[in-house]
Amino acid sequence: MKKISSLQELDKARQEILDRIDPEKPVVTITSGTSARAYGSEKVIDTLRKELKKQGLTGKIDIRITGGQGFDEREPLVMVSPQDILYQQVKPADIADIVSETLIGNKVVDRLLYKDAETGETVLHKMDIPFYKAQSPYIFGNNSKIDPTSLDDYIAIGGYSALAKVLRENSPEEVVEMIKKSGLRGRGGGGFPTGRKWESCRNAPGKKHYVICNADEGDPGAYMDRGLLEGNPHSVLEGMMIGAYAIGSDEGYVYVRYEYPLASENVERAIEQLRTYGLLGKNILGTHFNFDITVSRGGGAFICGESTALMASLEGKAGEPRAKHIHTVESGLWDQPTDLNNVETWANVPLIINKGVDWYTSIGTEGSKGTKIFSLVGKVKNTGLVEVPMGITIREVVENIGGGISGNGKLKAVQTGGPSGGAIPTSLIDMPIDYDRLTEVGSMMGSGGMIVMDDKTCMVDIAKYFMNFLKDESCGKCTTCREGTRRMYEVLNAITEGKGKEGDIELLEDLSWIVAEGSLCALGQTAPNPVLSTIKYFRDEYEAHIKEKRCPAGVCKALITYSIDEAKCTGCGVCKTVCPADAITGKKKELHTIDPDTCIRCGACLAACNFDAVKVV
Repeated sequence: MKKISSLQELDKARQEILDRIDPEKPVVTITSGTSARAYGSEKVIDTLRKELKKQGLTGKIDIRITGGQGFDEREPLVMVSPQDILYQQVKPADIADIVSETLIGNKVVDRLLYKDAETGETVLHKMDIPFYKAQSPYIFGNNSKIDPTSLDDYIAIGGYSALAKVLRENSPEEVVEMIKKSGLRGRGGGGFPTGRKWESCRNAPGKKHYVICNADEGDPGAYMDRGLLEGNPHSVLEGMMIGAYAIGSDEGYVYVRYEYPLASENVERAIEQLRTYGLLGKNILGTHFNFDITVSRGGGAFICGESTALMASLEGKAGEPRAKHIHTVESGLWDQPTDLNNVETWANVPLIINKGVDWYTSIGTEGSKGTKIFSLVGKVKNTGLVEVPMGITIREVVENIGGGISGNGKLKAVQTGGPSGGAIPTSLIDMPIDYDRLTEVGSMMGSGGMIVMDDKTCMVDIAKYFMNFLKDESCGKCTTCREGTRRMYEVLNAITEGKGKEGDIELLEDLSWIVAEGSLCALGQTAPNPVLSTIKYFRDEYEAHIKEKRCPAGVCKALITYSIDEAKCTGCGVCKTVCPADAITGKKKELHTIDPDTCIRCGACLAACNFDAVKVV
């Protein structure tokens, strides 16, 4: 395609792309984001191409390679259109059947369909699967419609129409006002109103204004930004371009986490396509708007997700935060006014422009508008990325989308907001998910991590896990954060090793106050959340560890002992076979026993026993 030099040429180009699409032509869509590739999607794609060639179908059937579509544990996903059939966990060996049975014979390969765990019935269509059925995929849903390496695909679904609309119809001030009225809040953690940030940045004096996309998500188990950048990078870039127009910027940066090579690759390719088509650079779409974007790989530090540390890293300095009395919208990158939003925030912008403020504000709660993408992981049947309206309850996400607790456990808590968030107990799972309510109960929205825990989870151990992460990721600039998080970890570790003592809980609360009040950035200010929330809602577990030297969940090795129930043991010998320490003795078909002095408490016997004979005491 030739360069697009005007608004009219963009409209013409879109129509030419749509005219080339044959709605009757079969299309096989295969997911190939990072998760799918881990399950072998590239071999599946290669096998499909070879099979189509073998059957003489090359050119008669289109292949679309997309990013992830959320249901990552069922990857690779293969969709056949126009029949709208979804196959899951497809392997190279399944391709021959898909081609012969579905593409040629117009039949369904039943074994590859999703099977409902409760009814046992197979589900043919994607949106009939419970995981997808309860979602509102306004942002993430476009991943299934486009090849992320194709600008034509994005333009075909209306891409860059929002940019064209504001350039054609709105002044920068009007765009800022629309974002303010939409109620869009930053999806990166703090939840600050995006429109207010844009307005402050636009009004700030400076020789140059910058826009930055923060794609340096580092929360354990969270990968929403990766999913968007891998599957639909143009939606993020279009949002940045609209933001740049609104605040008066001609230069932007995408700061991508170093561990996201595919996301970085797709964004860089998308930027080169935009330059080739004339949609980045000087006089974009025949207007006076000038803008370009550079991709920068992150430094590998969790702290660089913090705004001022990120900007320091972009400048080539050590990634350390600075005091917040100087706002980045006034003095950010190279001391110039800078607007920084995260990946998901930018992706919301074209949606607001295209569908309108009234439509957007109809979704969500009074103080939290629109949808939110969560990374649903942990002890839940269906894991992956889910997009839901603000105001949905935790129960709805866990039970309706996640399918409930995996195994035979019971829901105990849900951690939101990543390592700086808090554990929410089952007594609060009917609360609506929004920024203000989560903060009220001692947690936070964060970037969107949601870790589900069952009754076999030790909450003291969970607090220790997150504090271990945070102490290692502290940049060390603030003494309270550097030393306080380390001391909190030491106390928690002692408690889980059976060395806890009276006063430790109160000590943790005092340390939490010191760390939160004495730290410059949000890492230190929110670091105590996992500790404070678990003490608030699960204080009895702390007391059991300290006073009774007992771990109620049976997790902390120093506080548990494994034994075998003689009434249930069949003498099958499986536990003896899997024991790495040779701590189990017993003859075949006779009662087995565990030597507590030799046992290393690894839990292998507990996991292997099919008769519930191994007990934790």
